[in-house]
Amino acid sequence: MSDDLVLSARGLAKRYGRVVAMDRADFDLKRGEILAVIGDNGAGKTTLIKTLVGAVSPDAGEIRLDGAPVRFASPLDARLRGIETVYQTLALSPALSIGDNLFLGRELRRKGWMGRLFRTLDKAEMARQARAHLEALGLATIQDIHQAVETLSGGQRQGVAIARACGFGGKVVFMDEPTAALGVKESRKVLDLIQSVRARGLSIVVISHNMPHVFEIADRIHIHRLGRRVAVVRPADCTMSDVVSIMTGATEPPAHLAA
Repeated sequence: MSDDLVLSARGLAKRYGRVVAMDRADFDLKRGEILAVIGDNGAGKTTLIKTLVGAVSPDAGEIRLDGAPVRFASPLDARLRGIETVYQTLALSPALSIGDNLFLGRELRRKGWMGRLFRTLDKAEMARQARAHLEALGLATIQDIHQAVETLSGGQRQGVAIARACGFGGKVVFMDEPTAALGVKESRKVLDLIQSVRARGLSIVVISHNMPHVFEIADRIHIHRLGRRVAVVRPADCTMSDVVSIMTGATEPPAHLAA
């Protein structure tokens, strides 16, 4: 496998009884790229993504991270290895503050005996770092780091979820339908945010049904059908109609694009 691949997989298979969710599926993510993953309902792309982030254990196949074989025991295991996920539901706690959400599950304790003995949280330091993470991504419109997430707009909540995913030294960020249920203006902000995350050196996988957004931000498009990757295309080399035809099986991919 090429040295420029940060995350790759070969021959992934998963069955649920007689249902074949993955049929020798392959996957390649290059360093510093935005890869869009598209597929019709039931194509198996959800199972593929869940396998790559540690939520599903494959029956067969191999996953490599930075060229080395890995097997994730759980999403937490994948996160500890640098793979973060922004779910479509965002997985935020609405009643908690922005800072508390950014450090949810990785809270900082105060130094000294207060932190060791009483496990007291260092809320001031978490607020400072949370503000730094948001500003690094250009989210300066959020004025109060202590305000509850439930008071934010949809786009701001998406920004908080992305900041949490890419603010802790990760390598890969998976984003599931990042612009779903957002208006035009807020979708624009999220797309700009994805570009800024890539500019920081992270590799991004975007799962989306929004073809205009896919063609705007993706460097390559992974097309999934019938449990496997059928083609990888570059937006500059084809049209949206071409991609949809390949995705739905109306046409077979050209030989030079076939996976």
